[in-house]
Amino acid sequence: MKIAIIDADLLGRTKHRFPNLVCEKLSAYWKERDAEVELKLDYEDLDKYDRVYISKVFTDTWVPDWIANGVNMDTCEVTLPENIFVGGTGFFFEKAPDLDPEIEHHMPDYHLYDDWIASEVKRAEEERKKAGKKFNRTSFMVKFKEYTDYSIGFVTRGCFRKCPFCVNQKYDHVFCHSPLEEFYDPSRKKICLLDDNVLGCPSWKKILEKLIAMKKPFKFKQGMDERLLTEEKCEMLFNASYDGDYTFAFDNIEDYDLIHRKLKLIRKYSKVTNIKFYVLVGFKSTDAEDIENMWKRVELLMRYQCLPYIMRYRNKNETPWKESKYRGMYVAMARWCNQPSFFKKKSFRQYCEANQALVKTEGHVCSSMKALLDFEQEFPEIAKKYFDLRFDEFDGKW
Repeated sequence: MKIAIIDADLLGRTKHRFPNLVCEKLSAYWKERDAEVELKLDYEDLDKYDRVYISKVFTDTWVPDWIANGVNMDTCEVTLPENIFVGGTGFFFEKAPDLDPEIEHHMPDYHLYDDWIASEVKRAEEERKKAGKKFNRTSFMVKFKEYTDYSIGFVTRGCFRKCPFCVNQKYDHVFCHSPLEEFYDPSRKKICLLDDNVLGCPSWKKILEKLIAMKKPFKFKQGMDERLLTEEKCEMLFNASYDGDYTFAFDNIEDYDLIHRKLKLIRKYSKVTNIKFYVLVGFKSTDAEDIENMWKRVELLMRYQCLPYIMRYRNKNETPWKESKYRGMYVAMARWCNQPSFFKKKSFRQYCEANQALVKTEGHVCSSMKALLDFEQEFPEIAKKYFDLRFDEFDGKW
């Protein structure tokens, strides 16, 4: 049996650097049945395989037209050659079908991407050598850490929020999904959880206790629901061996007062600055009110020394912010906020001025500065209130 596995996001997204868990589980499942499994890095000659699995997480990931046209996202109808199977939110959004239980609960094949990584290392090494430069393998391998260092899986599934912008609407509650042992590889340094809303699970405490007992750094990559934080949850989370950023979300301006209270609670237990919040924009509207609401949330997070990460809304069919009069502001804000090295050291105005200083053509205004100037001219009071705020001015003042 010849099996081809295609990680569509790996092929269709330039900077994508996270393993596809479904691909790894499919690989392990078929290898256990003595199949010849290949991580295929193109869409050529697929008729030579008994089965071809194509998994896609993001709706805007490119796949060949003959595949895209063979999948109806609304009805989930698939008209593709019988040896080709497609799956994932990138194809079916919130209607993505579940894996068969024996695949879903299989230990992943953490070595599926090994040959690809080796080829990427070799290519980079040869390029550096050709350019007469030294190749630092250790530094280069950092970009593949998710593939090499982590045991990855879900300990819970589901969410009760039913947020209209989210693909995770299949369930109306959070429930235990897999024991850690199902995907834990003791040889790997760290643990990465992909849970949708772990703090909403009735067994959250047992889960955290188990993770802490493993004595390995862990993280919840999809973010956690800070609205559910309590004294007990904060005490456990912020005293654990956590890996990287503590990630939460600030999706709705209506939650402003609640988030404010939770930020105070977070700061009671933690003084670290690696706390990040996804900030959803361009969902309810893409007008000046949405820009102001974005700023209100950014300012509150800044006040508590938390990092905002601007998430510009995109649904399965369209990207509303791209059609907005304030498209430039969405882009400039995302570029500023989503790069902590800039956000921590410069105000929005200073960031735009720094971009303008790089312009060599006399009289030309860069896109960031143009967005700032246009918005400031139309809404001077909003600009006066927010454009000169600096992250470091709030250091230790919460």
